[in-house]
Amino acid sequence: MKRTEIQDILDLKHEDYFRMAYLNPALEAGFVEMTIPEKPKSPNQKYRLTPKGEALRKILKEQE
Repeated sequence: MKRTEIQDILDLKHEDYFRMAYLNPALEAGFVEMTIPEKPKSPNQKYRLTPKGEALRKILKEQE
């Protein structure tokens, strides 16, 4: 998904806050990865869940 798509789903408007509070921590923790890691500022950059992120997603769904 594109960053803007993720922000829309989370209903977050401020790009810098989203990056600082959500995206960067998820990347650093290994839950999310860039689809084009060699070009982090590419306009075509998207993000996807890693296997670690998928496992967390499954755990959270089971707790619903």
